[in-house]
Amino acid sequence: MKILIADDHELLRDALAALFRQADDIDADFVADLDAALEQVDKVGPYDLVLLDLKMPGMNELEGIERIRRTGKAQKVAILTGNDSPIVAEEALAHGAVGFIPKTLPAKSLLNAIRFMQAGETYLPAGYFQNSVESTSVKAIRTKLLPREYEVLRHLSHGKSNKEIANTLSISEATVKVHVKAIFRKLEVKNRTEAALLARNAQVE
Repeated sequence: MKILIADDHELLRDALAALFRQADDIDADFVADLDAALEQVDKVGPYDLVLLDLKMPGMNELEGIERIRRTGKAQKVAILTGNDSPIVAEEALAHGAVGFIPKTLPAKSLLNAIRFMQAGETYLPAGYFQNSVESTSVKAIRTKLLPREYEVLRHLSHGKSNKEIANTLSISEATVKVHVKAIFRKLEVKNRTEAALLARNAQVE
């Protein structure tokens, strides 16, 4: 997975570089502002995912998302921010972002978020859907799901695709799809994003 991180904080870039070196499936480049990001995308793209700091130079609030998307060389664009306001998150999605990632996110959760977005899902901070996705506990989820369904949910919340889940659990992709549909029905959620948010809020590991 080829990604670009654009953030004007050098310490954060260094920390993320160290983190991504430990992830065999992520190849990351780093720049410090939007103009550099646009140049990098043009010269080195396409990128699977571009993460943009909301407050870095050149962003002009959320306009930077649209400018990166217009290059046609960024498959997905997400926001990296210290502001976890649901209102800002909603505006970011309206501008075409596929995710809204708080800088306070733990390292493991950040990697999972990136893989989740690469799998075609939308990532939002835990608790963002509290009004639409009822807060629940791991015990309550286990009570509602069969053991295999719980395993599928656990992998789904880590951003794995149906094919990856099938390979991990040594079952067919068709069987995974059946389990996913059952999970949606039993947990009363509409899609993978809501199921994953529910699982993360309940700290399903």
